[in-house]
Amino acid sequence: MNSFASAGPVRHLVIGVSVYLEPFLLSVTAAALTAGGVAWVAGAGAVADLLWGLGTVFAVVPAVGWVVAALRRGRAGVDLIAVLALGGTLAVREYLAGALIALMLATGRTLEAAAQRRASHDVRALVERVPRTARRHADVGVRVVPLAEVEVGDLLVVGPGEVVPVDGYVQSALAVLDESVLTGESLQVERAKDEAVRSGVVNAGGAFDLRATATEQDSTYAEIVRLARQAGAESAPVVRLADRYAAWFLLLSLVVAGLAWLLSGSAVRAVAVLVVATPCPLLLAAPVAIVSGLSRASRLGVVVRGGGALENLGRARTLLLDKTGTLTGGRPRVLDVAAAPGWRPAQVLCLGAALDQYSPHVLAHAIVDAARERGLALPVVTDVTEEPGWGASGTVDGQRASIGRIDTGCVVPSWARAVDNRALLDGAAVAWLTVAGHLVGAVLLRDPIRFDAPRTLRHLRRAGIERILMLTGDRTEPAHEVAAVLGLDGVRAELSPADKVAAVRAERERAVTVMVGDGVNDAPALAVADIGVAMGARGSTASSEAADIVLTTDRVDRLADAVVIAGRARRIAVQSALGGMLMSLAAMAAAAVGLLPPAAGALLQEGIDVVVILNALRALRVERAMRPALTPAAEVLIRRFAAEHDDLRDVVEAVRAAADRLSDSSGPQALEAVEETYRLLTERLLPHEYAEEHQLYPALAPTLGGSEATATMSRAHTEIERLSRRVATHLRLAHARGGLDADQLDDLRSCLYGLHAVLRLHFSQEEENYFALAP
Repeated sequence: MNSFASAGPVRHLVIGVSVYLEPFLLSVTAAALTAGGVAWVAGAGAVADLLWGLGTVFAVVPAVGWVVAALRRGRAGVDLIAVLALGGTLAVREYLAGALIALMLATGRTLEAAAQRRASHDVRALVERVPRTARRHADVGVRVVPLAEVEVGDLLVVGPGEVVPVDGYVQSALAVLDESVLTGESLQVERAKDEAVRSGVVNAGGAFDLRATATEQDSTYAEIVRLARQAGAESAPVVRLADRYAAWFLLLSLVVAGLAWLLSGSAVRAVAVLVVATPCPLLLAAPVAIVSGLSRASRLGVVVRGGGALENLGRARTLLLDKTGTLTGGRPRVLDVAAAPGWRPAQVLCLGAALDQYSPHVLAHAIVDAARERGLALPVVTDVTEEPGWGASGTVDGQRASIGRIDTGCVVPSWARAVDNRALLDGAAVAWLTVAGHLVGAVLLRDPIRFDAPRTLRHLRRAGIERILMLTGDRTEPAHEVAAVLGLDGVRAELSPADKVAAVRAERERAVTVMVGDGVNDAPALAVADIGVAMGARGSTASSEAADIVLTTDRVDRLADAVVIAGRARRIAVQSALGGMLMSLAAMAAAAVGLLPPAAGALLQEGIDVVVILNALRALRVERAMRPALTPAAEVLIRRFAAEHDDLRDVVEAVRAAADRLSDSSGPQALEAVEETYRLLTERLLPHEYAEEHQLYPALAPTLGGSEATATMSRAHTEIERLSRRVATHLRLAHARGGLDADQLDDLRSCLYGLHAVLRLHFSQEEENYFALAP
């Protein structure tokens, strides 16, 4: 399981012999050529011819074997012409040319093998690191068992430096992991107790316990290994096209050689034509470039099933995207917390989380996570019950409380109607909190757009994608809002899996089409598309198995990188193959008219081969324009400020809540809300903005081309500070006058609403333009 050798023992033998034969052949032919040259310089021409002839004969034997093997695979070209050229030099006694061809053949085979090894190194390394055993807790301690014996529910021990063998949940207090093999991210991550861990990642800290949630075959890494093995089993269309060209090139070479011999009467010219006709560039360039592209993609956490999928991706012009889990995070988050008069948002969230902490519902998890992120201490709840479809209830401080849905026929207060309106406008779900039968608050939840999505779509358009559509089973309103924000070319909502399949088929008639999804319901559409892409980090097994490409990291921007890599690999493959073939044709013409003798032609062909292979290996290089290079310090800062953004969401919403309170009343409670908001601004938000200005932006300047690139963001910092000072001035006036005057209300409300709008826009811009740069 830890090698590409699943093809069987015969392939093992062939690969093993090839590893030693090609270098040995290169050594012998080089020695024969060198020794012959020394003899010729010493005046021993007969000895030189003998040595060169022996080197030629030595190369003929394996070359005949390669020809037979190629013919059995239905390919004929490079090795057949080499055999004819070697035989021709022996027949016309051009022994030096024969020795040069033998060296050329050995060098080409060795270079090809080395190039393929280098190009496929990353994919092979992915496969070879699969663990064979696991350490499982037993009654008598910890036992080492074969990985195939691990079952769901087993408690395993993962030691320092070990690869996590199967998917599971951390059962220790903390696990420090290196997830770079799956995500491409170099920084270590920490997983707390009960957090999920995927197989294939490396334990970068101390030993920890893991509760298995999947067997070996059903785990994440096993699926990646299966995909990696398949990646080498299929030839890309451009590679198959090269094979067809090679057959025609062989026929053309024989015709030109025959005509040269017939018209000139010189067999030497025919041999010279065959010497330079070997289409190594055609047969070597395309496979090396495509495999190099596969290798580059695998480093970024993009596993491609085969060369055909990569080559098709490079030709794609239409992109179809599911919404949930692809353009959005796939998990709902708390958008806002509303409170009835006399209640505070923190109280509502705290009580709601206390009730929901026992619920398995996805919205309940979001509410509990939000409370924990804000450091709220949850009260003790007793007699907790849950009614499916309605929510959770329990007793807190002697009063019955519940969170979830409410009867739509009930009369609701004005503040609750405002919450309903906002939920409709924002496409959010609402969890209502009641205490003793009275509405006291509400939590609004929404699945937010991925902050890297806008940048990803711009990147995809630059890479050649001309049409981007959303296909989703979600409601029309939130789907159209997401499409408007991202600037999509179209959106189709409320689709069934069958509707998605029909939409994909319709788009395929227009252009090569990519479909991206992450759920079981996306699997049929992924299978129908020209290229199916699964979000494998959290997507279903069904979607991964139906896809041609799997993103092993939970980042859709890696698809944009893969499109760039695929397009570049395809261009290099075609460029190298056609360029090499044109150079060979020019050399054939020169040899046919007698301008290029066999020995010189052999040297020229050797040079062509080397140039073409080196050009094909350019597909391994990273284009700087594809992803700006960040310093490690800048990466750390990006992650720090991204986490702070999450922590400051409640401050941003507190600004709006204070403005809303001013709309209801100008009394002491409204003034108290403004004062609390200003305290949050001065203690938490403004220090964050100051640190961004003086730490993050200077660190990003070299990557972005100078400080001018962050100038607009700096201007936003200035505006945030100005509006905060204006709020402070209103508070001083209110304290001096004993309360808020009527002439202050309009301006103070404007300041708060304006500050809320600037903060939301500023946060979004930073996340899209800067935070999305981190790998």
